[in-house]
Amino acid sequence: MTRTGGRHQISRRTKIASLGAAVAIAAGAVVVVSATSGDQASADGADISNFVDITTVQPNVKPVKKQGNASKGTFTVDCGVNENEHFNGDNFIAAPGVENGAEHLHDYVGNLSTNANSTNESLQAAGTTCKNGDKSTYFWPVIRIDTADEEEENEVDVAAQQEQEQQAAADANARKKGKPRLVCPDVASKLDEVPDELQPQVDQALGEVDQVTEEAEKKLETARQVDAEVVNPLLEKRKAILDRMTIALGRDGRQPIDFGALSRCSVQAPGQPSPIGDGSENGDKPPVEANPGDEPDENNELPGNDGEIQRPLSAELTFRGSPVGKVTAMPKFLKILYGDAKISVNGTKNARDSWTCEGFEDKVQLAKYPICPEGAKVKRIHDFPSCWDGKNTDSANHRTHIVFPDAATGKCPQGFKAVPQLRTTLTYDIPRDIQVKGQYKVDSFPNEDHNPVSDHDDFANVMSQKIMNRLVNCINKGKTCKE
Repeated sequence: MTRTGGRHQISRRTKIASLGAAVAIAAGAVVVVSATSGDQASADGADISNFVDITTVQPNVKPVKKQGNASKGTFTVDCGVNENEHFNGDNFIAAPGVENGAEHLHDYVGNLSTNANSTNESLQAAGTTCKNGDKSTYFWPVIRIDTADEEEENEVDVAAQQEQEQQAAADANARKKGKPRLVCPDVASKLDEVPDELQPQVDQALGEVDQVTEEAEKKLETARQVDAEVVNPLLEKRKAILDRMTIALGRDGRQPIDFGALSRCSVQAPGQPSPIGDGSENGDKPPVEANPGDEPDENNELPGNDGEIQRPLSAELTFRGSPVGKVTAMPKFLKILYGDAKISVNGTKNARDSWTCEGFEDKVQLAKYPICPEGAKVKRIHDFPSCWDGKNTDSANHRTHIVFPDAATGKCPQGFKAVPQLRTTLTYDIPRDIQVKGQYKVDSFPNEDHNPVSDHDDFANVMSQKIMNRLVNCINKGKTCKE
C-alpha cells in the first residue's frame, strides 16, 4: 500500500476543534458520529453507518443486453496512478478560476497542468502522463485513511511544484485574456468506420490536421491581418490534407467522404459564442470571481479532509461502446461529469453507485463504502454519460450536453448520438481492519461529511484527432486495444 501526505496529530485536532465550532454556528447542530473502537476518529471521519459488508448485499448489477450491431470493442489508456503527485482542490469545469473551489483534494492523471485556471489552450499546450500522448485530463477526489492515533510520517511536499504549475497556467491565461481564439471543426467525429488497410493513411492525415491547426493558433497571437495571415492559409492547408483523405477513403469503389466543410476554421472573439457550436451553450465564460477556500497545508490536508492519501494501485481508463450500435467520435474539449459532489444541495438525481470490491465488479455496486472479504481490494467504478447532443462541448449545468443512455435499453434520447463511454476503475489496497473500523473515506465538500454517495469524477477530452479516430475504430470493430 502506498500512502502519501503524512499528518501531525496536534495540528489535526486543532483543525477538528475549529471545524466543529464552525459547523455548530452554521448549522445550529452538532452531528455525533458513532465509532466501533476507542481509537477511531469521530470529528471528521465517515459515519460508520455508511459502511457495509459486501457479502451481505444481493447482486444488483444488470447490464444491458447487447444487440447484434453493438460496438463491442474497448480502448484502454495507460496514464499511470499520479506518480508525480499532482493534487489540488480545484475544478476548472465546475468552478473556473477559483483556487480550491472544490474544497477537497483531487487526484489527477493525464494532463500535467490541470488547475483552476486551465483553459482549452493551456491544456493543449501541456504535457501528459498518458503513454500514448493523450492530453485529456482525468480527476477524482482522493481517498484517505484516518486513524487519528496511528501515524506514519511520510510527508510529501508538493507545494512548490503546485504553485509553479498554477502560476504558469495563470500567466498563460492572463496572456490570452481579451484575445480571440481559433475554432475549428472536428474531423474525427465526422469519420465513418475506417478500413484497417487505410488506418495508417488516416492517422497521418489527422496528425497533419492537428499540426497545421496548432501552428495557426500560435500565429493568431501576433497576427495583424488575421484572415490573410492565419485563416486563409490554414484553410488551404486543411483542405489539401482532407482532399487526400477523401481520395484515400474513396478507393476500391467506396463512396468518398466530402470533407470540404471541415476545412475552414473561424476566429472567436472574447466572450462570444463559438461560431461553429463546439463551445458551451453560452460561449466561453470568464473566470468566476469568488473567494478561494483554504489551501491544502504542507500535508495536503484541508479542513474536514485530513488523513493519509491513498494512491490507487491501478487507475484503469477504458472507453467502451454502445450496446445498440456504433459510436461516433467525441469532439475535442468535450467536458463530462460523473456523479454529484453536492448531494446535500442537489439531491441524488445525478448521484451514482460507485463502490465495490475485487471479485464483485460485475455483481454489486454500492452507494456505501464496502467492507471486502479478506485479501480483496476496494474499488470505485465510474461509468460516465455517453449520449452527446452532437453540438456542444459543455453546457450551463455541465450536464445537458451529454447524458446517460436509457438504463433498460441502452438507447440514447432522440437527437443525441452515442460516443465512447469512459469507465474509470480505481483499485485501492485498504487493510481490512481499516474497512471494518470505518477508517477510510472519500474527500468531499465539508457539508457532505464524506458521504460515499457524493463520489464523483471529471473528464475533459484533449485527445488528438489521430488518437480519437483510433479509439472509435477499435471500439466499432470489436477489438481490445491498449495504449
